[in-house]
Amino acid sequence: MRLNASHLLLAIAASSSSAISFQARARSSTTTTSPPSKAAILHPRGGGGTTVAKAVASSTTASAQQGDVETATPKREWWVESPDLDKVLDAPLISDIEMLSNMLAEVVKRENPAVYDLYTTFRKHGMNRAALTSNEEDDVAESKASFEAMKTLARDISPRDARGVMKTFGIALNLVNAAEVHHRMRLVRTMTNNDSSSSLGSVGPLPMVEDSICGTMEILLKGNDDVNPVDPEKIFDRLMTQKCEIVLTAHPTEVNRKTLIRKYKNISELLAYVERTDLHPFERAEAMNNLRGIIAAIWGSDEIRRVKPTVQKEAAGGNAVIESVLWDAVPSYLRKLDAQCRVTLGKKLPVECAPVKFASWIGGDRDGNPNCTPEVTLEVVTHQRLRAAKLFLNDLNLLYSDLAISSRFSKELEELASTVKESYDVREKYRRVIGHLRKRLVRTVKDCEAKLHHLNDHIHFSSSENAFGALAGWEDVEPIVKSEELLGPLKVIYNSLVETGFELVADGHVSDIIRRVAVFGMTLVPLDIREESTRHTLALDAITRHLGIGSYKVRCSLEIPTPVEWDEAARLNWLQSELNNRRPLFRIRDIEANTIGLDPDIRKTLMVYKVASELEPESLGAYVISQANTASDVLAVMLLQKQFGMTSANGKLMRVVPLFETLDDLTNSPKQLETLFSIASYIGSINGKQEVMVGYSDSAKDAGRLAACWVQYTAQEAMARVADKFGIQLTFFHGKGGTVGRGGNPALYRAILSHPPNTINGRFRVTEQGEMIGQNFGSVEIAQRSLDIYTAALLRESFVKRVEPKREWRDQMQRVSEVSCAAYRSTVRDDPRFVPYFRQATPELELGRLNIGSRPAKRNPKGGVESLRAIPWTFAWAQTRMHLSAWLGVGAGLNSGNEEDQRVLREMYQEWPWFREIISLISMLISKTDFSITKNYDELLVDPQLMSLGNEMRDKLVETRQAVIDVSGATEISGPHVQLMRASSTIRNPYVDSINVVQAEILKVLRSMPDDDSSDLTPELKNIKDIRTDALLLSIKGIAQGMKNSG
Repeated sequence: MRLNASHLLLAIAASSSSAISFQARARSSTTTTSPPSKAAILHPRGGGGTTVAKAVASSTTASAQQGDVETATPKREWWVESPDLDKVLDAPLISDIEMLSNMLAEVVKRENPAVYDLYTTFRKHGMNRAALTSNEEDDVAESKASFEAMKTLARDISPRDARGVMKTFGIALNLVNAAEVHHRMRLVRTMTNNDSSSSLGSVGPLPMVEDSICGTMEILLKGNDDVNPVDPEKIFDRLMTQKCEIVLTAHPTEVNRKTLIRKYKNISELLAYVERTDLHPFERAEAMNNLRGIIAAIWGSDEIRRVKPTVQKEAAGGNAVIESVLWDAVPSYLRKLDAQCRVTLGKKLPVECAPVKFASWIGGDRDGNPNCTPEVTLEVVTHQRLRAAKLFLNDLNLLYSDLAISSRFSKELEELASTVKESYDVREKYRRVIGHLRKRLVRTVKDCEAKLHHLNDHIHFSSSENAFGALAGWEDVEPIVKSEELLGPLKVIYNSLVETGFELVADGHVSDIIRRVAVFGMTLVPLDIREESTRHTLALDAITRHLGIGSYKVRCSLEIPTPVEWDEAARLNWLQSELNNRRPLFRIRDIEANTIGLDPDIRKTLMVYKVASELEPESLGAYVISQANTASDVLAVMLLQKQFGMTSANGKLMRVVPLFETLDDLTNSPKQLETLFSIASYIGSINGKQEVMVGYSDSAKDAGRLAACWVQYTAQEAMARVADKFGIQLTFFHGKGGTVGRGGNPALYRAILSHPPNTINGRFRVTEQGEMIGQNFGSVEIAQRSLDIYTAALLRESFVKRVEPKREWRDQMQRVSEVSCAAYRSTVRDDPRFVPYFRQATPELELGRLNIGSRPAKRNPKGGVESLRAIPWTFAWAQTRMHLSAWLGVGAGLNSGNEEDQRVLREMYQEWPWFREIISLISMLISKTDFSITKNYDELLVDPQLMSLGNEMRDKLVETRQAVIDVSGATEISGPHVQLMRASSTIRNPYVDSINVVQAEILKVLRSMPDDDSSDLTPELKNIKDIRTDALLLSIKGIAQGMKNSG
């Protein structure tokens, strides 16, 4: 960016004073704030605990209206009166947000003064409204007046101005998020730096907080109320054996484009950079102007995806997280973990130890996604191998440069070097070995590029001859296929360096590469395959019909002349017979050429196995069966793998993972496992290990929040008992998605500790989706912190004294579950008003235009709510601030009207961590609701005959709030998770409120306009409709960013 001289001089002056303020920021202590009254909790706004000082409106707006950031010094006291903001810890965050907001205002005012005026006016009313949360008559009247003023502005706004205002608010909220990303790590560093024993030799490099491995080890060594003192040797042994695998999914909840995600990441990094106290004023001024330049570029960008991403692009996005963040974060964290073990436990972490690994669904998740074809899966896996080879090649190029050692080698290294026949490196034997590995990696790259070009002739690679010119002879070596082919030689190098006195060298770059190989392998991430159970049923039915042996799906005989479905026993008998039969059911070439006339979808299902059978086992993870409900669903996949030569004997058998996701399926899941474990041929194939996936979001959509939580708890307990009975090592795969609405928990450490007893046992697999990947792994520092929390929680869970629920607690939960499920289903399933109300009162029908994912929003395009995926179900309710999917049925379950029930529930909340976490998370979601906002959607969008349902829902929300407060004994609805929302909601609400009001008006107008294919849609009307549609999409994105959970 070219700098104007006077502008730069002013910026240097401003940055000099800024440096002083940065240095003066307080770096410790937490202020306890008094909660609002119960009257405030039940305020019509519905937020409960989200107060902004009235000074916000005047100070922020006044400074913004001055326009020029260099001459406008915003007041910095606007947050002081807010009880939700920590006056010390949040001060730097507020400072960053004010600075970024003023930079944005400067750009908007210059580019579009009308939009700037509307934006600042909306924000003023929003801030006034946020400041008024009491039930005092004057405050209620003033709050209502501000809201009415916002509604009037929204009603009168032009299409183009609406688009501009929605764009501005969306950017503003993303800037808040970027500032919070930086603030999160600032707080971690503050905690670490303020530790009284700050020397590395006494505390190690990880923060001394409970949810870090450092704090957890201290707790385990000393003991507390939850855990007896643990021997250091036992702690170390558990750390060596525990395994956490984080599975990246492409569930469409990341609403930002990748190019903008990178820009916001750069903003977070620049905020950290300008806080450095050693910067020259010119360097700080340059950084500040870079911030302005990025914000201006964001304003000038098209934030809307105009086409749906392909599966390949989704996979590339997942790969980008690994390449740009995790590739550095993982070895960096493991170095710190090693150092912490040495300091706290007196033991060194083995260099190849990998307590946390990654996997992916992106490119293998076929459930309801016709775009995820077998060819796409092959392309994604090949591309991942290509990226891994290139990354390791870059690493080995650096290592080759580092290890110019020409003497003192171990015997093992000498022998390894002697196997390399042609090399210019005669005396430098480390280089001799590394040079050979480099050639093999070049060969790997070339082979992958050729394969990708064959798969898709639109894929072209820039010539790499120059880059590989120094590695002539790569054509004469074999590619590296298995990770051990790279790991083995690297460990020989490492051991040789240690043995010959170069341990410091060994613990540098060599260790990092070994750790990367241990975590990422030669495939970057193993790919899971996921398919719906009915697809396998249809495939087997087509095969049996073709073979003339009847129908797998239906049966007919002399005794039963009318075709009926096979019962489970008949299916199991046939599947076991075929599994034990050496004769194949079909010839693979008949499937490839489709000479038997299979339906195209059935052929696709079968060709996935053909592709999987030809891939290296390391490239693949689990085969997940969604909608699984019987043991035959698992055996069907085992049989199809056998037909394509995927067996335990040749190491190609993928582990088969049933996904139980509805109330009935979870309830019946222990019985299905018992059936499977009673089949000798099945037990003989799984090597004593079984993985089961628990569906959180779909079970909640099926039965409501509390019923789903309870059946998940009891099903895991029962399945664990079945596994113990048969001597099977059971691993649960938690399909939580990350967001609260889909079963996730932002308090990750406590969430893991609150799982049912004896269900983790050092093994934990969980999904991370969409925007949660960015939140937890968006930067190297935050990724390291997330890895630390996972590792620490899993370690502590192994030793913590678990609270076993009392009999009366179980009985109470069973009652709560049944009542809440009935209440939930009576509305969602049985009330004929619900589906039309849902579709009118929320932007559910419009969400598909966002183009945020490659798959359809519904498994069955013609189905109703039951066929709607859990993501748009949660997404739609979050948009209108109703969050109905998180709380519907909860009030009815908790509030029985019986004092004894209330006593037991309060006891459960106080003494049972699992129950307390459930209630606390529901509290947090309820605290984000807003009565006036949801009612405004109803008034503008809902048919009069359906309005009564909206009023009933809000009445139920009031009842639920009160029931949660009664159980928790809290004085504010957001509960213990208020710390997670403290600054977040306080800052965001004035922005999100404005977007909500405008969005409701946009929806009203758009729904009244002619359909796209209507003759009434004139070119002029189409242009207006397109502009309004853009404004709507920007509003959806803005609310998603403001609420920080989209699905």
